[in-house]
Order: sequence, then C-alpha cells, then structure tokens
Amino acid sequence: MSTEYHSKEHQILATLRKVLSDVVRDTTPPPGRPHPLKPQTVDNVKMAFQLITAREKEIIEAAGGSMDKRPRYADEPKTSHVVQFTKPKDKN
Repeated sequence: MSTEYHSKEHQILATLRKVLSDVVRDTTPPPGRPHPLKPQTVDNVKMAFQLITAREKEIIEAAGGSMDKRPRYADEPKTSHVVQFTKPKDKN
C-alpha cells in the first residue's frame, strides 16, 4: 500500500496495521517452537487484520481509488508493450 492517505482515519488504520504486523513478527517463534500467543489471540489478530483491510478498502473506494495497485521494481520488465503502427504509403 502506498503512503497516500485518503483521510485521517485511513492514516490511523495504516499505522495500526503496521504496529500489529510488527507485533506478529516479533512474537513469531522459530520453526518447531510453540507460539507464545494463545490460539484465540492469534484468531483475534487475524480478525483485526481483516477488519482493517475491509475499512481501508471502503475508504479508498469512497475516494474513487482502487485496491488493485501493486508495487513494481524499476528493472522489472513491463507486461504490456506499446506498438507503433504507421500507415503504409499509397502506391500511387
């Protein structure tokens, strides 16, 4: 998601998403170790992410935007090509 905020509420939601994802990263144990959070807490975190995403989508669509924008690397090949056509000259 870009840093273009459509409202103060959108900025708050984006910050909450970032903080929540940092908490998830910090508490995720290495493979084979038990998770420190209860399964109910993990489910609540997932639900919070879903609610944040749903509200962000509503805000962006109300502002006339779209959620289907995806980041691109500068050196990534383009998926579409513009072909220049020139009208053939008459043989007259």
